[in-house]
Formats: sequence, C-alpha cells, structure tokens
Amino acid sequence: MQAARGASLNPSDQADPERVRRRIDARLVFAAVALVAYAADLGTKQWALSALTDGDVPLIGDWFTLHLTFNPGAAFSTGTGFTIVFTCLAMVAVVVVLWLSRRLGSTGWALGLGVLLGGVSGNLTDRIFREPEPFHGHVVDFLMLPSWPVFNIADVCINIAAGVIILQTFRGIRIDGTRESHPAADGVREQDPGAA
Repeated sequence: MQAARGASLNPSDQADPERVRRRIDARLVFAAVALVAYAADLGTKQWALSALTDGDVPLIGDWFTLHLTFNPGAAFSTGTGFTIVFTCLAMVAVVVVLWLSRRLGSTGWALGLGVLLGGVSGNLTDRIFREPEPFHGHVVDFLMLPSWPVFNIADVCINIAAGVIILQTFRGIRIDGTRESHPAADGVREQDPGAA
C-alpha cells in the first residue's frame, strides 16, 4: 500500500509524532554541526596559509606552536606515497556518514556524525583541490604540540567525533535514538524518550 506523497511508510513514525520530531531535530543538528566544523576547518587553513608563511608562531612557549606544513599522508606522515588511497577512503567515509544520517534520532549521534562529516570533508577538500594535483593534494596542517604530528581543525573534529561515538555506544544509545535493551528484556528494543 502506498502512502501519500511525503508521508512515512514506517507505521511507528505515523503513530509517534514525538519520534518524528526528534528525527527532524537530530538531522538539523547533524547538518548544522557538519557545516560549522567544515567552515571552521577551511577558514583556519586559509588563515594559516596567509599568516604562517613567514615562519612559526609560538602560542604557549615550545608547548603549542603554529607551524605550517603540508601532509601527503595520514597521521604521523605515514603512507606518504598513498595519497590517492586516503582520498578514496575519505570519499567512502563521507558517503557512509551521509547514509547513516538517514537513521538519526539521537542528538548525541547527530553531534558525533556531524563533527565527523565536517572533519573528513575538510581534509578531503584538501586532497581533491590542493597542490600538487587533483586527488593527490596535500592536507594543510598548522597546529603543533611537542612529540606529536602537526594537525588541523579537521583532525580535532575527527577525534572529537570518535569520542562522542564511543560514548554513545557505551551509553547503549543507538543511532535512531533507541536504547540497547538488557538481556533480561529478551532482545526487545526499548524506546527511551529522553535518549540523546
């Protein structure tokens, strides 16, 4: 049986307007967070390209320095000869996050996936559009701590996203906002109206 244009075919959504509202709210949070994270990453990279060409800028002594560098590889400059592989992996990650976002019903998951999308998209933009050539571009990094690879806002976003996703998993909150049931509940899903 077909539903009216734009109506949900999911009977649980039709029976629970609160759940529909939470899904819409979660998707709006996801989109807003992703856009802010992406804009912050691109904006700070453009600033670094213009402000750090004359050399390093120490912010907190030797502990935290702004140091412009271009990374063709992954963390710790590993895999520098495989830039195209990292570009393809980032494109797959963007598609997977967008696909998962269709099921969002939790604010916590919306925050985690939004920050992840913004971060991955920021570094992907560098890999696609920056020198030396399309899809082989080097990522702009400029935040430096001692004994740590130079990183950028996109890397910070990806790490925050990992923390939020791990937290949501430990809390037992599924991406759709339902809570993991306990074994005593015979595998039945619980809906937690306050799940974030």
